[in-house]
Amino acid sequence: MPSSASQGRTGVLLVNLGTPDSPRTPDVRRYLNEFLTDARVIDMPAAIRYPLFRGLVVPLRAPKSAKIYQQLWTDRGSPLLYHGLDLQKLVQEELGQDYLVAFGMRYQNPSIESALEQLRDAAVDRIIVLPLFPQYAAASTGSVQEKVMEIVSKWWIVPTISFISTFVEDPAFIGTFATLGKAEMAKHAYDHVVFSYHGIPERHVLKGSHKSYCKLGSCCASYNKNNRYCYRAQCFETSRQLGKALGLKPDQYTTTFQSRLQSRLRDPWLQPYTDEVIKEFPAKGIHNVLAFSPAFVADCLETTIEVGEEFKEMFEEAGGKHWQLVPSLNSHPQWVRGVADMIRRN
Repeated sequence: MPSSASQGRTGVLLVNLGTPDSPRTPDVRRYLNEFLTDARVIDMPAAIRYPLFRGLVVPLRAPKSAKIYQQLWTDRGSPLLYHGLDLQKLVQEELGQDYLVAFGMRYQNPSIESALEQLRDAAVDRIIVLPLFPQYAAASTGSVQEKVMEIVSKWWIVPTISFISTFVEDPAFIGTFATLGKAEMAKHAYDHVVFSYHGIPERHVLKGSHKSYCKLGSCCASYNKNNRYCYRAQCFETSRQLGKALGLKPDQYTTTFQSRLQSRLRDPWLQPYTDEVIKEFPAKGIHNVLAFSPAFVADCLETTIEVGEEFKEMFEEAGGKHWQLVPSLNSHPQWVRGVADMIRRN
């Protein structure tokens, strides 16, 4: 029987969202221009999207975002980048020589195109693409899939390509977050747990609804074939899985959504909104909160700054006493093994 080496290696492409090359305003502007003109992120006609965001929104937002990125930046650069590179290295070691693991960003560098070129140059037999977003959304996982297909469609020879579109129920994803959460719970007594997910417009969920199944309500009380690609339903399922792993009763945790873009059109985003919910906690007797951000597998601006600092300040100003963010999975050994297992299963 031929060896796996003679058959060629399996290529693995890990992809995360993206980050500016530096916290300087020009680099942040370049990143935002690419991100906010993606038709899957801002689903407006191009004739409106480009002039609105490149001409108005991004120039106003870039200097403010640059100041926030300066708070986040480390000696190793952007956390989202170095955590991704660490994960790539450790998953490569875990999988061994029959695999070649590459890492790319949907926006900016290292690009998906450069990562795919690395795999093509190595003449891999097939490619497994793992967007590092636990819950599928057209604006994240869907955008990565579209970009990968756009790039490989120009290749003369296209190897077998498969995508891991969601890992909401993956044992290592749930288990590693539970391990990190229990470590924090051992240090302090908490009244309540918040699972805060990145928000998306409600229309994104409704556009992808299977046979108009979605009602943005009780339909997310169970996770089934009709809503398995509904972002909202996946978030609630992640919360249920994490709650169970942490030994929590349903009334001991709350699922919320963060990072909504303000719109003059008052376009509704997924609710309840994290910032509004946590302001009400102290009046309800909830003074010690443990917060998770399970839409992210690596710490970044939305976890470290938004959940870890901004929400903490809001909570304390409302009368809360203790707010603690659980670190993301980053390159935790349990998560590294889990990613390698996902690749092997696929």
